[in-house]
Amino acid sequence: MCLAVPMRIKRIDGFAATCEAKGIEREVSLFMLQGEPLAVGDHVLIHVGYALQKVSEEEARSAWELFDEILEHA
Repeated sequence: MCLAVPMRIKRIDGFAATCEAKGIEREVSLFMLQGEPLAVGDHVLIHVGYALQKVSEEEARSAWELFDEILEHA
């Protein structure tokens, strides 16, 4: 099973981006989303350093709510 984490794009430089979630920043590759129009403020799903899919802010928030709920019961 793989886990992709939703993060918000803070900076874009070509196919590289700085993304943030819950105060944690990561440098990620946008290479797999070449055909997708991306902008600062957009949310993407990140897996092992690669943005895999653009998601809405609501989808990102919902995923984090589920992750937080799972962690409460772990």
